[in-house]
Amino acid sequence: MHHARQNCMTEWAFRSGKAYDDPGNEVELDVLVVGPDEREWRVPAFWAGEQSWRVRFAPPVVGTYRYRSICSDESNPDLHGVEGLLEVSPYDGDNALLGRGPLRVAADARHLEHRDGSPFFWLADTWWMGLCRRLAWPEEFRELLADRVGKGFTVIQIVAGLYPDMGWPDERGANEAGHPWEEDFSRLRPAYFDMADLRIAALVTAGLVPCIVGCWGYYLSWMGVEGMKRHWRNLVARWAAYPVVWCLAGEATMPYYLSEDTEGEEQRQKQGWTELAAYVRAIDPYHHPITIHPGGSGRDQVEDPRLLDFEMLQTGHGGHLSIANTLDMVAQSYQAEPRMPMINSEVSYEGIMETCREEIQRFMFWVCMLSGAAGHTYGANGIWQVNEPGRPFGPSPHGFSYGDRPWNEAYRLPGSAQLGLAKRLLERYQWWRFEPHPEWVEPHGRAGLGWPEEDYTNPYAAGIPGEVYVIFLPVLQRSLTVHLEPGPQYRAYYWNPSDGSEIALGIVRGDEQGRWLAPAAPIFRDWVLVVERS
Repeated sequence: MHHARQNCMTEWAFRSGKAYDDPGNEVELDVLVVGPDEREWRVPAFWAGEQSWRVRFAPPVVGTYRYRSICSDESNPDLHGVEGLLEVSPYDGDNALLGRGPLRVAADARHLEHRDGSPFFWLADTWWMGLCRRLAWPEEFRELLADRVGKGFTVIQIVAGLYPDMGWPDERGANEAGHPWEEDFSRLRPAYFDMADLRIAALVTAGLVPCIVGCWGYYLSWMGVEGMKRHWRNLVARWAAYPVVWCLAGEATMPYYLSEDTEGEEQRQKQGWTELAAYVRAIDPYHHPITIHPGGSGRDQVEDPRLLDFEMLQTGHGGHLSIANTLDMVAQSYQAEPRMPMINSEVSYEGIMETCREEIQRFMFWVCMLSGAAGHTYGANGIWQVNEPGRPFGPSPHGFSYGDRPWNEAYRLPGSAQLGLAKRLLERYQWWRFEPHPEWVEPHGRAGLGWPEEDYTNPYAAGIPGEVYVIFLPVLQRSLTVHLEPGPQYRAYYWNPSDGSEIALGIVRGDEQGRWLAPAAPIFRDWVLVVERS
């Protein structure tokens, strides 16, 4: 009899007395788990090295479960037909992520929520290479982790060993146990994933959702679809028992940087990732949300966007030069079918190419969130590639470096703390009910397609009619008319997006048509104006 707590990962092992020459490729092991309500989960096991396999399961309800192993080699009594019981008690800890359960898409298809129905605010940080040894375990990893938890981040986007901006194999991508696969991709290396396990478990223990990025897209051309299925089966077996989300690949259809057949590889990768999306959906017993990281729009990375649960965008690293593209892409995604939550998962990393400082971070957060995004992803140059102090990552295959700032300086850049403050402001309200309403304020910024580019510095508005109006002012507006529901009494204040301080404006009302002329803030800078029902 095994024992576990609700929503928490439990693990048990199988060891074969029969020896296999290539056990990781010769044998496939699943465990069929039947819950107290007769619901079934077919859980893939992972090869743990030598002649051992392990299975991980996260029971969603309290009670007694029974299980039975199913092996591709039915003649092996150590692996096939092994039965047992699992007794599950209620979760009694203080980790809200485990207490509320893993994520799913909410019924409105506009935001994510926990299994218990509580809304989930996606504020992610970008640690693409965070599983490599250049971010040393445990001291350095935990240092960065503690900072992000303190600032209010909820998600970490992290790549499972097959990294961007390098060829294969590259020592910059190794962890303490080396690389995740043999050089020819013939066999995965469990020791790599044992070390990665420690980091993924640390994220969950700290209350952060790991957004597992399977690889960078061009590895599909090197591994082939069947090889990539083995890679993804291992990831699902290792980490699906945690409250994760799956990102199939980063820049999924982008060929390798030095490819000589970019058009052909792009098309083959799009076909391959479509097949992989269906495969991951089929083998994940918990049906964690699936997305894909693009060079532009996530919907364009697969042949059938219905295979995705939510959409990621990448809208540029040009700072002010990327604003117009960001607004257009966010508007397109918000209007697109099938409807799904949308997150700008990569935009203008803070400090990249010595640009994109904190005012750009604030701008991108607020215009995305007030234009219908379900959350936002931050990135800092120096963290995503893990620049070590005195030993930067160096050039990408195209020959250029994105900058040398070390990770332990990059995490102190002010933009990350300011986005944490912005998240806390929105959490005062039912932010998941917010809808874009550019017409609430005059003048107003671009609503997306068809607006002149020079309008992007005008205000943006979203909220809940008659309850709360949130307006972002990229620059000070001397004259600002807010259109309220006529009749009710409201409380208004300016909120400083750099430090979270407030300037109270007192009780306000609209005129007979609901119009209220807001007084100008006292400093030339960006502001957030909040008008809430008194």
